[in-house]
Amino acid sequence: MKLIRTTSDNPDFEKLVVALDAYLRILDGEDHAFYAQFNKSDSLKYALICYENDMAVGIGAYKEYDSQTAEIKRMYTLPEHRGKGIAKAILNELEVWAAQENYTQSILETGFMQLDAIGLYQKLGYTITENFGQYIGVANSVCMRKII
Repeated sequence: MKLIRTTSDNPDFEKLVVALDAYLRILDGEDHAFYAQFNKSDSLKYALICYENDMAVGIGAYKEYDSQTAEIKRMYTLPEHRGKGIAKAILNELEVWAAQENYTQSILETGFMQLDAIGLYQKLGYTITENFGQYIGVANSVCMRKII
């Protein structure tokens, strides 16, 4: 497993974003258009790609939410590569990178139907918090926070 720091302009990142969006379109159902407007992947300066045998198998990114807070975005692992610790490695590296950039906490939003994601985030120290920003009042959103 090899993690590469890059930007969202990387073709391998873009390819996995297409797969992620197709996956979310199914999970989100009729709410997909609402969530999609907040998940634009262009212009992300902090993006990670996980490679196995020179094949991009997972991605993640973060963007600044405020001067102290990094917002985790676009976490995805190809289905056939899940269960190998890829998402954990990506998230850990995103937190290290954000801390190196002087962020002190990270936040994220996921859907209430994404039980595996929620479980992973909780296992890695994230706690459910009140919905933030555009997710305030959105019943299908689960927002989480962690001090990094």
